[in-house]
Amino acid sequence: MATRTQARQTRNQVRGFVLIWTFITLAMGMATFLAIYFAYQPQIELSAPSVANNSNNTGGSVVVIESQTPLPATETPLPLPTSTPMAEPTTEEVVAVAQAATEIPPTAEPEPTFVPPDEDETFRVGIQIQVPPDLNPDVMNGWYRSAQQMNVNWAKIQVRWEFIEEVQGEYNWDSLDLAMAGARFFGVRPMLSIVTAPDWTRETGREAGISLDRHGPPSNNADYVNFVRAILERYPGEVYAAEIWNEQNLDREWTSMLGLSATNYVSLLRDTYNMIQEVSPGTIVISGALSPTGLDDGIGAIDDFRYMQLMIDAGLLDVTDCVGAHHNGYNIGPLVPYDNVPNDPTAGFRGPFDNPHHSWSFRSTLDGYISRIRNAGSDTKLCITEFGWAVTEDLSGTPRGFEFADDNTLEEQATFFVDALESMSSGDDVWLAFIWNLNYGPQAGWDPTNDNVPYSLIGPDNTFRPAYDAIRDWAAANQQ
Repeated sequence: MATRTQARQTRNQVRGFVLIWTFITLAMGMATFLAIYFAYQPQIELSAPSVANNSNNTGGSVVVIESQTPLPATETPLPLPTSTPMAEPTTEEVVAVAQAATEIPPTAEPEPTFVPPDEDETFRVGIQIQVPPDLNPDVMNGWYRSAQQMNVNWAKIQVRWEFIEEVQGEYNWDSLDLAMAGARFFGVRPMLSIVTAPDWTRETGREAGISLDRHGPPSNNADYVNFVRAILERYPGEVYAAEIWNEQNLDREWTSMLGLSATNYVSLLRDTYNMIQEVSPGTIVISGALSPTGLDDGIGAIDDFRYMQLMIDAGLLDVTDCVGAHHNGYNIGPLVPYDNVPNDPTAGFRGPFDNPHHSWSFRSTLDGYISRIRNAGSDTKLCITEFGWAVTEDLSGTPRGFEFADDNTLEEQATFFVDALESMSSGDDVWLAFIWNLNYGPQAGWDPTNDNVPYSLIGPDNTFRPAYDAIRDWAAANQQ
């Protein structure tokens, strides 16, 4: 009996201790909560950026770049207001904030912020945006805002590996940090085109004829794979799509001791694809887009149709979510097949009229890619990572070799874009299509010798060309 009584007393003592400890714990928790609440309760409202799009007297639109610097989402508490107004942050400070935000380690597994490739293949339109060379965030905001006003919610950003990792393992993320922070702020889905290997990755035996003045693949696939992995880990859940290389059927993009090799390219793609499936399976993997070319000497270039078939034979369709394609139109519309081009006696550039070849034609080039993919038994779609039509009507000159641009008018450029978008959206063969380009014109000062300028949708004096308005209206009516 005494033993049972002692046990009961012991239980009562333990129960009393637990109740007292629970009360103390709750009291301390409440005190901590109240202290944090009154110290950090929100006192600052962040408003969305305003949109500026003023029409001018010529019917175009004026690009207005406002001084609004987006700050990336971060878990760092906002600073409390002070009695002394805070000074405007410098460009360096804003870039530093953007960089610091990406360096904050996640406290939990990030939730997916995009739909995996196998769940949504609805046709979507994007546009290539160039990052300002001086990394001015206000300018970058202006470019994103222009894309947003155009009802385009995808952006292609070129990532030049050679500039980010000049020394193995040492990264300069400033440019990409700025691009990704802006995309995050404006709700734009970035597609990163990852290109140009740094010198330290290139093949040995350079004395045998390898020129580092020409772009080429790394000698070891793992170096490229590791770089792409570093991107995905720096921006988890934010890289919606990645294009693996660019125009690898040209010697100027794939200078290698082993020559132009579809097999070697697919090997690089396979290793990268497998890593992405492991690290970021929701990221859409796009094979490097080929350059439509009439040259097929196997040294300077391989015809894109032949190279496409070589890639398919090497296993391309097993290691990509989308097949990349390019077509920058000449002086015929996007619906004209190469073998049925109506003669235009006023055209100064005679290539499409006098020398029929599929590379002149937007429609014939895409049809040729699709037929080869379907003949291989695959339903993989195309991602057009670059398409556009060049115009010099409002420029002071013509880049050498781009005389075909003299035959196009600004109104024709607008019509060509809408016709191309209608054609791609009405079928079931194209997933993503990226317009080339938004802002190369202003960033190059509309240099008439720069061959990217005639494609820019922003023309001289920072006015939107008619194509901008035409694409905006089409996207408003057709984008989901």
